[in-house]
Amino acid sequence: MQKLTDTFTLTSGQTIPCVGFGTWQTPDGPTAVHAVRAALDAGYRHIDTAAIYGNESSVGKAIKESGIAREEIFVTTKLWNSHRGYKSTKEAFRKSLGDLGLDYIDLYLIHWPASKSRFDNADELNIQSWQAMCELYEKGMIKSIGVSNFHEHHLRPLLEYDIKPMVNQIEFHPGFMQQDVVRFCKEHNILIEAWGPMGTGQLLENEILKEIAAKYDKSVAQICIRWCLECGTVPLPKSVNTDRIRSNAQVFDFSLTREDKMIIDNMLYSGGSGLHPDKVDF
Repeated sequence: MQKLTDTFTLTSGQTIPCVGFGTWQTPDGPTAVHAVRAALDAGYRHIDTAAIYGNESSVGKAIKESGIAREEIFVTTKLWNSHRGYKSTKEAFRKSLGDLGLDYIDLYLIHWPASKSRFDNADELNIQSWQAMCELYEKGMIKSIGVSNFHEHHLRPLLEYDIKPMVNQIEFHPGFMQQDVVRFCKEHNILIEAWGPMGTGQLLENEILKEIAAKYDKSVAQICIRWCLECGTVPLPKSVNTDRIRSNAQVFDFSLTREDKMIIDNMLYSGGSGLHPDKVDF
């Protein structure tokens, strides 16, 4: 990948820009509008939001105000846990579409799998949502569909369908590579998106990463984002600070040496959120 708008190709045939701009924990209103506008001004063409973030309206407003042609911007949003199921999924999708003020969504994801630790019919709930999303995909209302935070046992029932998940957005960063999930997804041509590419903030003070960053005259954040790209994933950095938004996009003028990448690959667990899809209580 040589620039921000270089793309991966999904099994749907749709292309997805290699770095996305995340909006998790970005407050609705002027803060979100400003952040998304700043990202678009900095050259990002991939914006990631979700119903539960509560900022879809602001994301849509920023896209409209940018004046950039709709087809040039890749927009992702997600189905929240309280709306799992066939009918609820369609209702939730229509609300997100309306809140964003768009005619279609580029990528729609099941935000978290229903787990057997909380639901006796967990697989059925995931399947019902998937069936609804497949129908919306076939109607062209969604260009690509996928999941988020799914492990292999959550994914397998969905792989029985003709339309299979195209993306799995998971927590992925130095010190937490989820290698088993990544390996399984690659075997099934499911692209990995990396949420939290800088961890929970702890990685910014990690001595290993600070030492590597100094060698390249880059920030730790830039090292994390570049590393995610070199792992073949789509990083989703987030910030509401204009300078950091721009800085996070400046990761195409260097490459990690094989030795440095191996050092990062072998980091011990660090910076993790601690969220596990079979243990979360939401």
